[in-house]
Amino acid sequence: MSLFPDRTGGRMTVRQSLLAILELAPCYGSQLRAEYTRRTGSAVNVGQVYTTLERLERDGLAEGRGIDDEGHVLWGLTPAGSTVVRDWLATPSLPEGRDETALKIALAVTLPGADVDGILSAQRAAVEAELARVAEAAEGDAATVAIVRAARRARLEADLRWLAEVGELAAGAEPFGVSDERPRRGRPVRATA
Repeated sequence: MSLFPDRTGGRMTVRQSLLAILELAPCYGSQLRAEYTRRTGSAVNVGQVYTTLERLERDGLAEGRGIDDEGHVLWGLTPAGSTVVRDWLATPSLPEGRDETALKIALAVTLPGADVDGILSAQRAAVEAELARVAEAAEGDAATVAIVRAARRARLEADLRWLAEVGELAAGAEPFGVSDERPRRGRPVRATA
């Protein structure tokens, strides 16, 4: 079990990514940001990088390693940080937690007057637009970035198949109101002074 488990629903975190890059060599903040983008094709705010580095230092996973010739503060990995990287890389990632899109559509299906077809149509259009953007950007990418883009494309294509299935499931659903059954617990009324 990892010292710092991935609580992001299987998504790669900036924290863990920066640790993995620091395992290669000491780096300064902007250098880490550039390496993250070069390796994943995804941007990260430089302020987030420096905030993350401070937290990694606080948690004993990274430490200052001096200053380079240009005056940049270099950061390096501690032995505990190296352990976290190895654990994170060796731990499979599965999507977990809430799927906000599925929850929104499931709720809409139950609401009288909700335009479920419109919601599905808008979601489908957004996924198709993103799929087109990903396909366009994938040309000429380095292998590492192409891997990330291929995963994104596959997930978007799966989303389109899922939306088609949701359309069929929603077609037979009946909206309903609030239940007359009252839960036994609830927030008590506040006393007014």
